Formats: sequence, C-alpha cells, structure tokens
Amino acid sequence: MLTQLSLRLRIFLFFGLLAFGAIAVILGGLWLGYQRAATAALLDPFVFVGLLSSFAILGLCAGIWLLFDEHVARPIETLASDMRLRAHGGVSRDIDPETARYLGDLAPAAAGLAGQLGEATLHTAHSIAEETSRLEAQKQHLTALLSEIPMATVMAGPDHRIVLYDAQAALVLAQIAHPRLNAYLHEYLDRKTLEAAYGKMLRSGKEVRALVPGCDGAQSYQLILKPLGGNDGYILIFDAATAEIAPEDPRPLVYDFDLLDQPLQKIQDRPLQDLCFTVFDTETTGLLPHKDEIVQIGARRVIKGRLVMGECFDTLVDPERPIPAGATRVHGITNERVRGAQKINQVAAAFHHFASDTVIVAHNAPFDMAFLRRHANAAGIDWDHPILDTVLLSAVLFGTSVPHTLDALCERLDISIPSTLRHTALGDAQATAEALVKMIPMLQARGFDSLGAVLAQTRRHGRLLEDLNPVDNHGGTWQAGKTT
Repeated sequence: MLTQLSLRLRIFLFFGLLAFGAIAVILGGLWLGYQRAATAALLDPFVFVGLLSSFAILGLCAGIWLLFDEHVARPIETLASDMRLRAHGGVSRDIDPETARYLGDLAPAAAGLAGQLGEATLHTAHSIAEETSRLEAQKQHLTALLSEIPMATVMAGPDHRIVLYDAQAALVLAQIAHPRLNAYLHEYLDRKTLEAAYGKMLRSGKEVRALVPGCDGAQSYQLILKPLGGNDGYILIFDAATAEIAPEDPRPLVYDFDLLDQPLQKIQDRPLQDLCFTVFDTETTGLLPHKDEIVQIGARRVIKGRLVMGECFDTLVDPERPIPAGATRVHGITNERVRGAQKINQVAAAFHHFASDTVIVAHNAPFDMAFLRRHANAAGIDWDHPILDTVLLSAVLFGTSVPHTLDALCERLDISIPSTLRHTALGDAQATAEALVKMIPMLQARGFDSLGAVLAQTRRHGRLLEDLNPVDNHGGTWQAGKTT
C-alpha cells in the first residue's frame, strides 16, 4: 500500500510516526513517574512538562522534516524526473548538479550515467536516422507514385476501420466528414450496403463492385472492394468519384498499418501506446465558461504514440457577441476574422465527429470541456469520451512541487512553441500533442501501461484542477492558468 504513495509523502509519514512515537514514550514515562510519586500536587507540573515536551518534539520533527524534504526528498524526486526525461522522453540537456547538491555524489553519478547513455543513444540515433532517411526517401517515392494514380483509395481492416487513405480519398471523404485514421467507414458510407459488398467479397475471394450511398444521403459512390492478400482487410477504390487536386498541392498518403492487427479490448484496458487521442485547445472571448464563448477550436490526432501530421481540426467560430479587446490581445482573433464563420453548434458537432472513438486530451481540460458541454444539447451531441488532462499527467510524472503550465511543461520536455503559434488553438493543441507523445513512454516506464491505470493516477492530483478552476459566484468557473 505504501508503495503507491509518493516518496515525499512517505517521508512525511515517517517523521509523523517518529514524532507521535516519541510523544507517546515521554507521556508514558511521565505517567509512570506520576503514579510512583503518588502525590496529587505534582499533577499540574507533570501535565505542563508533558505538553511542553510534546510541542517541542512536534516542532523539532517538523523542522527536521522540512529540511529533509527541501534538501533530500524533493531533489530525489526532481533527479528521478530528470533521469526519466532522458531515458524515455527524448530530452538531452544536462542534469543540473545544483538540483541535488545536498545528495553527495548522487547527482554527479546520475549526470555521468546520463552522459554515457546519451552518447550511446546519439550513436544509435545516428544509425537509426540514416536508415530512417533511406526509408523516408522510399516512402516519399511510393507516396508520389500512389498519389499520381487517378483513383481515391482507402485501405480498411476487417472491422471496416480506416488504415490508409490517399489525398484523393481524403477529398472524397471530406465531403461527408473529416477523414481520419481508425475511423469506421460506416461513418462515411451506408453501413448495410458496405457490409453486404464486403461479405460478397469474402465469399468470392475476388474484387466486388457496389453502388454505396454516402451517410449524408447527398450522393452515392461506385466502389470497388479488393481483398487484401492474406489479411481480412480490403482495399476500397472510389471508382466513379472524382477528386481534383492542383499539381502544386501536397498529396499526403496517411496510414498506419499497425491498425490492421489491433486487438479488440475495452478502452480502459488497452495499452497507452495503442490508443487514439484527439488533443485539442480552444480560444475564447473570456475566462467564464458559463457566459463567454469559443472563437476557435484546434485539434491534432495522436495514434499509437505518434502525431498524425495529415489530420487536424482547425476552425474559427462565430461567438455571436463582440470579442473583448483584452481577449484579442491574447489570441489575436478579431471580430472581423470570425464574421461569417460557423456557429458553435455546427462546429461542436463537427469536432465531436472528428474526436469519435478517441480519448480526448487537453491542457486543463475542465476549462475547455465546460464550453463544449454547455452547448452539447443544442448541438445534439454527448461528450462521453474518456478525458486525459496533461496538467495531471505532468503532476504524475514530475510531482506537484513544479509548475504545470503549458509553457513550463514544454520547456521541461524540450518542446518549442513558435511565438506566432502560441495562444492559437491549433498551435497550443500541437504543443500539447507533442508533450503527450513524449509523456506516454514515461508513463509506461512508471508501470502505468493502460488508460485505466493512468486515470487512477491522475485522480490523485485532481486538486490541481480545482485550484486552476475555482467556482465563481455565478456557479461557473474561471481559469487562472490557461494563458500563463
């Protein structure tokens, strides 16, 4: 049970038990002395000595504990976090010896070990970089060849989840909703017709042609379903759908073949590395979710521990009210920029679809989610996603004695936020997503392998969010640390 407690808390309990044990011994001795004296007049002096001794012991133990916490426990916690950053977070800066100057040779020894590991890592990274560069060149060549094929192509697993899509397919799917890896094809195409065509393909073992309506009911698509070798997945080609791409436009090929072999598990039990995350941020007219409005939503997707560069959500929102000058000074969004943009109900519904079947992640999530939940009924949606907060993840990994603002977290993880992107929804979502990618292996190294295990740890630090989001007199919340 004690192993679940932090080092600093265990040391505090140790000194607490030491103090109460010493007090118990002294009070017991005084009681025995008074009993042997058998003089009633000595009761008051014995009680006075007992109280004085008890307060003196409490003060002495508290003082020693504070010194021990400041010079031993907290530096050990910081040193452990620094070592974990280098081992699992990809951070390469030197360990500050001043951090643990009272720990004797421990800090220099840790720095030396980190230096040796760093050199070995750099050598390995150099070899990997060379091979990665070669594979990247081959991938770009393959992407260019596939993108030149005038067909919109999607690869799906046996459960109809998207594993790959090309630029042409992205344009076709975008007519219905945001294209996304790991999304079900029946979010875009009529499920019954698609599954009937898939069943026919499995029975025949040959390609099948089918006319499949889109989910929006606006049009139907002539599709070709091709079996995928020795796998139960398939290739889907939009045979009669056209997608015009200018020659100078990028032609991304978005894929993750590991999704083909993803086992079916309850989301709480699935390894962090296998989860899909939607990392988002909002910019608003103010800091009161009960009356202010969203003016921008930005989001990135993290799948299997990596940032999917081809998938993002970035849109301005018409708040249907003037944007205060103070808010504009923070995020740079003016009334002119949001004029003609979609209203929050439309944007919230689109973002809900973009985030479907994923874990939602934000930095100080209660603030952003309060805005979205206020409009949930009007948008006809329900925010029932699992939610992770990077403020709490930072507390789990680095302790509660360090700052947990987005800037502090990014500095700790060697993440750069360009000044032009800071305090933009997509820029902050990008930084939060990069932080999440670095923190996932660090959490796994601590033994927190599943979403359920991580959520259990973050609940222990919920007070941090209560301090960031105190309740105001109107029953809403205001947020003090969002922009710091």
